Amino acid sequence: MTLTANWSYPTTIKFGAGRIAELPAACAQAGITRPLLVTDKGLADLPITARTLDIMAAAGLGRGIFSQVDPNPNEKNLEAGVAAYKAGGHDGVIAFGGGSGLDLGKMVAFMCGQTRPVWDYEDIGDWWTRADADAIAPIVAVPTTAGTGSEVGRASVITNSVTHVKKIIFHPKVLPEVVICDPELTVGMPKFITAGTGLDAFAHCVEAFSSPHYHPMSQGIALEGMRLVKDYLPRAYADGTDIEARAQMMSAAMMGATAFQKGLGAIHAMSHPVGAVFHTHHGTTNAVCMPAVLDLNAPEIADRFRTAAAYLDIEGGFDGFRAFVQGFNDSLGIPRSLKDIGVDPARVDELIPEALKDPSCGGNPVKLTEANLRQLFEASL
Repeated sequence: MTLTANWSYPTTIKFGAGRIAELPAACAQAGITRPLLVTDKGLADLPITARTLDIMAAAGLGRGIFSQVDPNPNEKNLEAGVAAYKAGGHDGVIAFGGGSGLDLGKMVAFMCGQTRPVWDYEDIGDWWTRADADAIAPIVAVPTTAGTGSEVGRASVITNSVTHVKKIIFHPKVLPEVVICDPELTVGMPKFITAGTGLDAFAHCVEAFSSPHYHPMSQGIALEGMRLVKDYLPRAYADGTDIEARAQMMSAAMMGATAFQKGLGAIHAMSHPVGAVFHTHHGTTNAVCMPAVLDLNAPEIADRFRTAAAYLDIEGGFDGFRAFVQGFNDSLGIPRSLKDIGVDPARVDELIPEALKDPSCGGNPVKLTEANLRQLFEASL
């Protein structure tokens, strides 16, 4: 470990039940007068979206909405969103929803003034400097799930619809200027989404805590984020109207996304190509992969997870934590194998090279190779 690092931390967050009513003030703070609300297909017709559009209209912000966003958003969704943004004369984006709506909304704001293809801004080296920073529209983010934490992130994941590869597109100005976290918006989430998104937040914290990179602030945030998920996800899963549990899970989601500036690892390196090829739910995929990845990384992370286990009130050190993870998954209805969520074992050879190319590989405490990734996929299948 080298004690040299570059750190950047999140943005203005308005947190609390009922604070969606402050959306007009958030837009004013961001300098937005004609927002386009970007969300996914599943949310477009729900009451929380209708209420948000009513709040916008009452404040003179219009009712602009774009909802042609797939669960794993791709460049076709993005092109359509940018076209809608330009056609409507909008001057900013309200990214509204779970990971797909948030990621696509952020990319619409990013790409509306760029001249190069989105793939030219992939999170590789300094490719982000190719973008015209002054042409990036302001963003207000409103999460409606508690998982990805994309509302406090400087990147989006976009799937290439031709190659079926997920790409991370990064720019510092993609970080939303204002975030409204209103746990009342998450009350209607189905159990399987509550579980999958919550375990996505848990995976972010686990991988950040496991990463060998130096970032003590992230390390502490990851540890407390794990505790919040452990304590409150079962409550949110059992009773979707439990506002305290919903609020704590929204905090955990943001903490996970903040913490993984320290790095992600094999869980996400596996999950990204699986989701791109088989269109699985990202958080659920992470949860299925986690036990095998913990086993692989055990020689490098066992000592630090003894500390984590004690803080989390889990007996047995690393082995106790590993056992807890599988039991936690089971209690939340998570399938035990990738095959159970639609992954074809015969296509593992397609997944391994894409996993090796994924930027998340760099944060895994054990160097990832074709051999140990094959081992991970076979164990998870």
